[in-house]
Amino acid sequence: MGRGRAKAKQTKVARQLKYSTPNTDLESLQRELSGQTSSVDRPDPVDEWLDEDEWRRA
Repeated sequence: MGRGRAKAKQTKVARQLKYSTPNTDLESLQRELSGQTSSVDRPDPVDEWLDEDEWRRA
């Protein structure tokens, strides 16, 4: 017993996900699909933690 409220919540969330139309940044999507970089060049986070010098020191 006591599953009714939880199931109702899950049903509500499932309906919201199914029928909602999220705001999509189409310009960002176009840039990503065309391979263009954004105006802000961000360093690759993997490079930050895979620095060879740090591994040698450890």
